[in-house]
Amino acid sequence: MKKILGIGSALVDILTNIDDEEILKRLGLPKGSMQLVSADEAEAINKTLSASSMAAGGSAANTISGLAKLGAEAAFLGVVGDDYLGRFFEKEMADTGVVPMLVKSSTSPSGRAQTIVTSDSERTFATYLGASQELSKEHVTPEKLNGWDVFYVEGYLVSNPIMLDHALKLAADKGMNIAIDLASYNVVADNREYLLDIVKNRANIVFANEEEAHALTGMAPEQALDFIASMCDIAVVKIGKKGALAKHGDLTVRIDPIDANVIDTTGAGDMFAAGFLWGLINEKTLQQCGDIGTLLAANIIEVMGAKMDNERWERIFKTMK
Repeated sequence: MKKILGIGSALVDILTNIDDEEILKRLGLPKGSMQLVSADEAEAINKTLSASSMAAGGSAANTISGLAKLGAEAAFLGVVGDDYLGRFFEKEMADTGVVPMLVKSSTSPSGRAQTIVTSDSERTFATYLGASQELSKEHVTPEKLNGWDVFYVEGYLVSNPIMLDHALKLAADKGMNIAIDLASYNVVADNREYLLDIVKNRANIVFANEEEAHALTGMAPEQALDFIASMCDIAVVKIGKKGALAKHGDLTVRIDPIDANVIDTTGAGDMFAAGFLWGLINEKTLQQCGDIGTLLAANIIEVMGAKMDNERWERIFKTMK
């Protein structure tokens, strides 16, 4: 089985349930918003709210964790602080079977993604990137890439082009297959030309949802799929409740959705990528890869947060068999 190395922002997901919405106003967080916060703002949130649960997070980290749970040999490269959250992130990744290739920052605390859920189930997000944004080209060495077959990249890293260009060149020089998830439609819109260059000249496998694909190509899902697939080996466009489309060469497959009781869509794309990539490294058909990805995505949206308990994983394994 081929081995996968992921790279991205190492964040700790912190989930908090609140009944008093006035807390959001006191913290300066518009209800339902998603925004980056400063170190001081993150500390104020931390002092005001108690965590209902915590989990190692970040887009690529979620996918790599999912791959490890499926039995793949997987590693994650990122930066954490030399603090409690950093140690928590490292231990949780290792406990899922991931090889943690973590750099410890001596200057910044670990990044965290705070999810605040009000009594009406609406979520408000406050993300402090912290040490995770210190990832640099010096942290991505040829030695760290030795022995890995697939290099999985989260699209958020386009904000760090010096590091990303270096990492992608190293991976290509090593003969690794490069997979990238486009991450967010606004990230794509703000970095369209750069991402088009990566898709055309670096990436082998590209994941995008409908909005991201449109931001990249200006096209509807089917046409966007054809356009992206003309530049890389495998293209995947996820179309929400309608399922997904995948294309490799002249083969296009439609991946049917699975009915699910939607609780929280956090991590759906990350888990889809985990299932799809697991299928690829186990030499499954394109259709099977998509079906496994959809199975994982359908399960993660039935729970709060981007992690599933062992009982749910066991049900997933039974369905896959």
